[in-house]
Amino acid sequence: MSAIKNHGLKIFFPILLLLIFFSCDDKKSRNIISKNPNDIVSINYSDIGGELGNYKIVKITKDSIQLQTGITNSKIHKEWKSSINSQTWNRLTSTIDVKTLDKIKSSPSKQSVDGFDETFQIRTAKNYHVYVNAYADTIYYQQLQKLKDQIQSVLPSEYK
Repeated sequence: MSAIKNHGLKIFFPILLLLIFFSCDDKKSRNIISKNPNDIVSINYSDIGGELGNYKIVKITKDSIQLQTGITNSKIHKEWKSSINSQTWNRLTSTIDVKTLDKIKSSPSKQSVDGFDETFQIRTAKNYHVYVNAYADTIYYQQLQKLKDQIQSVLPSEYK
């Protein structure tokens, strides 16, 4: 018999562990030195939750994009990796106004009630910004929505 009696919590903890595991930076992104403290170094986007433990995790650096997607309950996991050129990186980062990143407001997690949590992690040379369910911020979320749309346009159609 499981020590966790609530079904929602049984799914929440593995997903939380996945999020923590996949959000760990690799050495490459930590060692990037930029002359401008407002230059974007990396972007992570994830959409995690639901009854079945669905997840989609996208990690983007100046030279590559990685996607992991799956369903925890069914033990389905897919990965895709690709290099990106400077044009693609500039198109992705052009949607972000670094000066307003500190103004974006997060909202409470919805995973505990079988909802999905949308998370953005944006690392600049100077700061690290994390937003959970920021779509409730009607003023500053627009740039994250545009970023999300740009990310979707880069992904292969079978992963959208």
